[in-house]
Amino acid sequence: MHRLKQFTPLWSLQTLTDLPDRLRNIWQQLIGSYWFIPTACVVVGILLAPILVTIDEHFDRETVREITFAFTGDDDAARAIMTTIAGAVLGVAGTTFSITIAVLSMASSQFGPRLLRNFLTDTPNQFVLGAFIGTFSYSLLVLKAIHKYDVGFGVPQLAVTFAIIMAIICALLLVYFVQHMVHAIQASHVIQGASNEAIKNIHYWYKDRCDIEHQRDVKHHDVEQFHTWPATPIYPPCSGYLQQIYLESLITLTQDYGGVVHMNANLGDFVTDRNIIGYFYQRPADHSDNRHQTNTPNLAIVPRAPDGLFWQRFAGCIRIEQRLSHPNDIAYSLGQMTEIAVRALSPGINDPKTAVNCVQSLTACLSIMMRRQPPSPYHFYTSSPDHSTSNQSTSNQSTPKQLTSKQLTSNQLTSKQPAPDKTNSDNSNIESINNKPRVAILAVVTHTPKISDFIDASLGEIRRYATADLMVLKALCQALVDLNYAKVNNAQQQTLLHELTLIERAGQDNLSYQELVDDLSAMCQQAKQFILNKDAQHQYFAYVPKFDAHIRKVLQAQSR
Repeated sequence: MHRLKQFTPLWSLQTLTDLPDRLRNIWQQLIGSYWFIPTACVVVGILLAPILVTIDEHFDRETVREITFAFTGDDDAARAIMTTIAGAVLGVAGTTFSITIAVLSMASSQFGPRLLRNFLTDTPNQFVLGAFIGTFSYSLLVLKAIHKYDVGFGVPQLAVTFAIIMAIICALLLVYFVQHMVHAIQASHVIQGASNEAIKNIHYWYKDRCDIEHQRDVKHHDVEQFHTWPATPIYPPCSGYLQQIYLESLITLTQDYGGVVHMNANLGDFVTDRNIIGYFYQRPADHSDNRHQTNTPNLAIVPRAPDGLFWQRFAGCIRIEQRLSHPNDIAYSLGQMTEIAVRALSPGINDPKTAVNCVQSLTACLSIMMRRQPPSPYHFYTSSPDHSTSNQSTSNQSTPKQLTSKQLTSNQLTSKQPAPDKTNSDNSNIESINNKPRVAILAVVTHTPKISDFIDASLGEIRRYATADLMVLKALCQALVDLNYAKVNNAQQQTLLHELTLIERAGQDNLSYQELVDDLSAMCQQAKQFILNKDAQHQYFAYVPKFDAHIRKVLQAQSR
């Protein structure tokens, strides 16, 4: 009973405010597993067989004979057909499984073992295998329903006809499976898949217009002052990779204990059970935000130090796994393309063209990130304007409701509730509260990587492995020029110039011939001049080598 009492608060309504995110994670894990879709197809086949057999028992046989493609044979023919279909689709299923294993082995050696997840979670591959196994299960159950002693109702004609149709579909799916796997092992297809996943994650985190008006009111929201409050280190419940932070549950936890949680660890970071991943800053006892109430009426928030229940609830606010795979992690998606490029530059593979394709795909993703507003690290808790009680004093607010920085707008920070009927004298206190602006309380501060961090972890990592490859170094130089078209501030411009300097230095130290060094240095210098040009975003950049410029001048002189 003691354990049950400890477990019950963890699944309260306050903790389950992130229920949609938790259910979405479970669904993504099911879809990402290799067994879920085939198992679903088997269940469909098992359920479909008795249904069609039952329909056959109540269906007019003369009507079935009028259907041109319907099966109208006896029980021996039906049994032979179902036996053939069951044996054939099971053999084809084994063949497709063998082909999949061979493709996974080839992909692991060429693209890296961490790219195997993209092949295992390939929905068409899973659906084809599921169709074969589901047809096999369906055929066995229909075969069981064929009775020799009852010729009139012993042959389920519609069920056998449906099995024949499914066998034809499985034959077409086999052709599609071979064609799909041929395209799946191509480097361009793998890179495009990783790029699409990265762009999807960028659209998830980076909005077209992320409202950060609440960050300007620094003094009111304690953005600068909370570091001076009493701090308690936060340790993860176990070792592994930090996969997700459930912000709504964490915001509710901070308000119940009257403080601010500052998370220093980022998504995808590996932590041990003794790493400090953040701090809990407890608000002072005389802080003005302590007047706000919790969901329990007439219960004011009293700041208190973390106890055992706090750590139990905090363990439910984060998700740590033993392997690194997160569908919404931008760094993980960009790291897949970086890994393909680094592996392509290894002496065993030596495929610089693939590395160049990775650089171009990374450039497209980083360009989108530079043009968008990054997510705010500050997440707030605000009072809900929908409910209020007549017995609250003027220092109390209505029932709280948590909001993250993605949901919090400037209108919500200054909005006022509609005043109640002034003729009612009992509501005078509520009216004075409703006329006050709603207050947003700082609750959680997360770590948000900068665009320079993503550039260094992607393009910078490729540069460190391509120091002796002129083709890839020039592609990196061109990528920085392309990113210059998307820059929105001077900090991004300085990041591009710094990366250009590192590319030029890498070429000077590692390229074999002086002509190659001069060629790369000339391109880097032209790129720097282009980036420093104030009107560069409205001009076209084209690198012209010195030899080509000399030939062009000679031709122009001869034409005169």
